[in-house]
Amino acid sequence: MGTFWTWTAAVFAATASPALAQDGDGFDLSGSVRLRYEAIANQPRVGYNRDDALVNLRTTVMARYRSGPFTVAGEIWDSRVYGNNPGSPVTTGEVDTLEPVQAFVAWKGGVGKAKISAQAGRFLLNIGSRRLVGADEYRNTTNGYTGLRGDVLEDRLTATAIYVLPQQRRPDDAASLQSNAVALDREGFDLVLWGATIARAKIRGSLMAEASFYHLGERDMPGHPTRDRSLDTWGGRLIRDPATGKPDGEVEAFYQSGTISASTTPGAARLPVSAWFIHAAAGYSFHGPLKARLALQYDRASGDHGGSSYGRFDTLYGMRRADLAPAGLYNAVGRANISTPGLRLEVTPSPRWDAFVTYHALWLASRTDSFSTTGVRDASGRAGAFAGHQFDARFRWWVKPARLRLELDGVLLARGRFLETAPNATAGTTTAYGSANLTASF
Repeated sequence: MGTFWTWTAAVFAATASPALAQDGDGFDLSGSVRLRYEAIANQPRVGYNRDDALVNLRTTVMARYRSGPFTVAGEIWDSRVYGNNPGSPVTTGEVDTLEPVQAFVAWKGGVGKAKISAQAGRFLLNIGSRRLVGADEYRNTTNGYTGLRGDVLEDRLTATAIYVLPQQRRPDDAASLQSNAVALDREGFDLVLWGATIARAKIRGSLMAEASFYHLGERDMPGHPTRDRSLDTWGGRLIRDPATGKPDGEVEAFYQSGTISASTTPGAARLPVSAWFIHAAAGYSFHGPLKARLALQYDRASGDHGGSSYGRFDTLYGMRRADLAPAGLYNAVGRANISTPGLRLEVTPSPRWDAFVTYHALWLASRTDSFSTTGVRDASGRAGAFAGHQFDARFRWWVKPARLRLELDGVLLARGRFLETAPNATAGTTTAYGSANLTASF
């Protein structure tokens, strides 16, 4: 079905039909279709069109059956792009067609005062802050996993443990992605993720503490050489959620060790890894009709300095939109080789609409490594460490509550010395990105 007709049918279903889902035991069916138009001028990432525009279409359909403590569910994601050409940055972050991302069995029960749940099969994961394991809602595709998950809740203590094989989106060659070709994603023991997050609420007032450990093991597979990552990531978080008339804050830090190959070449030298990341934020929520919150924040992810060790932080399967910037055609600022203080203003005056605007000053953590996710690098370090000023804004409005939502996103990147003078820097002094998104849910 073409883009226009898919979207027209979805809007009709969302605005004219009663909800198909139902509470309690039994069968329910739900889904969504998101249509996005996005455009960029002066692309900062290396190797792509200077100016570009894409139409993204993401369709999801989920069927679920509940009976007592058991749930059986399956969900198909269909993510496509249109209007692209060989110079467009189309990857498996944009295209993954007709994929059964979820197909699982879940159980909920209890032992004493503890509530316990278990899940097996294919499923999505959002754990803790989602900076290591999560699904970036803005991106056109999602992160799926095949394996086991267990959760325990007792009083103020919660724990989540996983052993999963991350789904490797297929096809991943340029020609197939450009044509929205269909192929099932792959999972295997050549890519394994396991670990746990434990959290305790109200350790002091409304303060919550969290501790995490995750191991990622990766090795080459036929036709797909890798960096053979073996990464141990340890972390902790303290957070006080926003509340009107009160200060809030968050500090989260990760340290990453292990080994990685110097390149994807078979037999490449193994390098020890020592990398880290920190996020810190302090905010205040004001009284008044705007329900405004103002926050100062800082993010730093280490970069590589070369030599006999590897220092670039790997965010694994973490999201980026909530802290830093959109993915899509922009996708230039992520949790790698970056040092960025920022200011954020949010307003939520109504259940129907909300908005935020942010400012980030962007530096490289290591001036000899490539800046964040742009691919721009100066191995000599002579281009300096200042990458520029980023302004990011988002507006969301429920055209029809719970059924049809409009979202507008925009980014301006005023480039600093590094993004203007590095040897492979792209042309232009200011990058402008914008998108209009309409999501119909049923």
